[in-house]
Amino acid sequence: MALIRFRPFSQSMDDPFRDVTDMQGQMNRLFDNLLGRPGPMERMWAPAVDIYETRDDLVIAAELPGLNQKDIHLSITGDVLVIRGERQRPQEIAQDNYYRGERWWGKFERTLPLPMPVEAGKVKAAYRDGVLTVTLPKADEIKPKEIKIDLL
Repeated sequence: MALIRFRPFSQSMDDPFRDVTDMQGQMNRLFDNLLGRPGPMERMWAPAVDIYETRDDLVIAAELPGLNQKDIHLSITGDVLVIRGERQRPQEIAQDNYYRGERWWGKFERTLPLPMPVEAGKVKAAYRDGVLTVTLPKADEIKPKEIKIDLL
């Protein structure tokens, strides 16, 4: 029995998705060039988010570790919430001294279509321990309403 090292991101010859991955990269570069988007070194990243609802609110939690509150900007237009900002690379470490760089730096943006109408004027946001939590109160017309049952 032979042991084979697991390499999940290798481009080995027996990778059945190698051609698809190459084609996806080529298509991304083509569209970036055609649409005038930033090159590969200037590409934006997007934070991971959870979206869930409670009885009265829609809640969005976004992972944004290593940022200050002033580095995060929120806006809501209609049924779309936009989270954007920038994470600065530490200047005390020269690029040539890195052995591995897996964290994302630079500008980020996440555009989230909201699954239900919300009260835009009552949105609240809090940032704690690297997690931005945005609480969007549901619009009154979609909140569940209790119906009183009369005795006959």
